[in-house]
Amino acid sequence: MTILIFLIVLGILVFIHELGHFLVAKKAGVRVDEFGFGYPPRALKLGKKWGTLFTLNWIPFGGFVKIFGENYEDDFSSSSDFKNLNFTKISKKWQATILAAGVVFNILFAWLLFSLGFLIGLPTSVENDFGAEVKNPALTIVDIVPNSPAQISGLKTGDKIKEISSVNKNVLKELKPEAVSDFINKSSGRILMEIDRGGEILNFNILPDVGIVEGKKIIGINMDIVGILSLPIHKAIYQGGKTTFNIMHLTVFGIGNLIKDAIKGDADMTNIAGPVGIIGLVGDASRLGFAYLLTFTALISINLAIINLVPFPALDGGRILFVIIEGIIKRPINPKFAQIANTAGFALLIALMLFITYRDILRLF
Repeated sequence: MTILIFLIVLGILVFIHELGHFLVAKKAGVRVDEFGFGYPPRALKLGKKWGTLFTLNWIPFGGFVKIFGENYEDDFSSSSDFKNLNFTKISKKWQATILAAGVVFNILFAWLLFSLGFLIGLPTSVENDFGAEVKNPALTIVDIVPNSPAQISGLKTGDKIKEISSVNKNVLKELKPEAVSDFINKSSGRILMEIDRGGEILNFNILPDVGIVEGKKIIGINMDIVGILSLPIHKAIYQGGKTTFNIMHLTVFGIGNLIKDAIKGDADMTNIAGPVGIIGLVGDASRLGFAYLLTFTALISINLAIINLVPFPALDGGRILFVIIEGIIKRPINPKFAQIANTAGFALLIALMLFITYRDILRLF
């Protein structure tokens, strides 16, 4: 079921992204030869509509829109019948707009999901900036330190702490972040935690560590009292947009730092997830509830948008960079160079995805 949910989420995000390219290309009068779900080899022809062939392909992690002339194919420039249908023959502004449309659609989709989430109810801290009370507040794990006792024991972000006690059955009566931290610090051995994970009650036996924070016993969790916040539609739309913008800013900052560290050779790849890792995260989100799944899907949509804007060959950002260069030098980039650059870029991206997937698999054992 988790894999099915992941494929549905991925399929929706890819469809939204490629739909942006497709609609703007059609608006610009450019011929779109194929709209493919997944990567070739082709599995099934779904039919031809509006002059475009829709296909289903065997490799499910992605999708594409084949725009006539975008990849520097033979452009039939000598034939007036094809001149206005070719990507390379429209203005540079339209070319950049078509290439950026997928990113814009992913961002707008994230805004829609966050707005819908705020409308039906999203997990929110009781100390929020919305000026509204949350329903059903509970002490919730909001972050886990990597390689900490909490992570090793199997605790997850979003877990609700129902009870915490010592092995001698000394139960903490006040479930607040400060009280729990103090209880753990003063413990003389293992602690017992009863967790609500999406309605499923789980029990954990955890030994606090004194090596993470000097002079203090911790298990490696950050906590907050979180409940469900529902907003009227106008506020939900506003907060959805605000949340989307804030997460975009954080994502750009995070990816920028990762690229900078990679150039220096100091990149930390431990927190990067590939398809296998994302499947697990989607499963966790779906078990916690529909609102969590909406939020997680919106986060993936934003990440997909920002990563696609990186000026690297084969990504939308790399193609936009080529358009900008052509606009500056006032002539097309050599088609052979563009094809080689895009092919090499795509190969490097596939290699990176396989490497990250390999690391994801190792984490399972």
